[in-house]
Amino acid sequence: MAELTVTAQRPMHGILWMLAAGVFFVLLNGLVKYVGQTLPSSQAAFLRYLFGLAFVLPALGQLKRARFSKTMWRLFALRGLVHTGAVLCWFYAMTQITVAEVVAMNYLNPIYVMLGAALLLGEGFSTRRMIAVVFAFLGVLIILRPGVRELGAGHLAMVFTAIFLGVSYLIAKRLSQEASAAVVVAIMSITVTIGLAPAAWLVWVPPNANQLAWLVLIAFCATAGHYAMSRAFAEAPVSVTQPVTFLQIIWATAMGAWLFSEPLDIWVVSGAGVIIAAVSYITWREAMLNRRVTPNPNAAKS
Repeated sequence: MAELTVTAQRPMHGILWMLAAGVFFVLLNGLVKYVGQTLPSSQAAFLRYLFGLAFVLPALGQLKRARFSKTMWRLFALRGLVHTGAVLCWFYAMTQITVAEVVAMNYLNPIYVMLGAALLLGEGFSTRRMIAVVFAFLGVLIILRPGVRELGAGHLAMVFTAIFLGVSYLIAKRLSQEASAAVVVAIMSITVTIGLAPAAWLVWVPPNANQLAWLVLIAFCATAGHYAMSRAFAEAPVSVTQPVTFLQIIWATAMGAWLFSEPLDIWVVSGAGVIIAAVSYITWREAMLNRRVTPNPNAAKS
């Protein structure tokens, strides 16, 4: 109950933390695209996670004391494998399509998580949710415009990125029932680094000091973004913080035009708007349902 009280009292803190998370994630996208022009995408992904291990060192003490069942370890390994696929696809997509397209298609993650929760975890799937899913995929069709323009490997990679990330988040939801967030993140970082190593080795190019410095900054932005997002969730309800994440499409479009001379694509912005509307509706609807279900703590006193 204490957590709920803090959440309700500090919505502005949650908004500010989510704004910070959005800035870090957009910077992350831009840095990955820049480094991907000089290093193979799989090698850049491996080095990003390798350097990122330094930021999860504080969690190693918890990891040493942890005692998990074989089922939990299998889930940790499965998540590492799935997340490795997501990272490889995402780093590759960043080198092939615009930053705005990557950010816009990432908005599908909540939809895939919702579908997976209904199919795999037995959660409800109402008519309203189905309508939101249909509109979200309509937004993707607006972005991709199949049959109207040629779709590249980067677009397909981004579709698989969103699917793999959705599966990864579902597994993380199960893992979080028995392990702390720090341990879940630490094991994911370790397993993904191991999973990326063979792909990086196959295309290895000796990096120079400048590239290594950029990769360290990428690791920092990723870690800072996830930390800021976690703080946002702790400070305010998802219904308050979720709409703030949609500002990323504006920043991503501006950064793509400024740094990479990417033209403004009204279809990408429009498709992102449709996906945002669908996700926002689901977020608002779930918040309303939770308010109805959650008992009033003052009811017993009246």
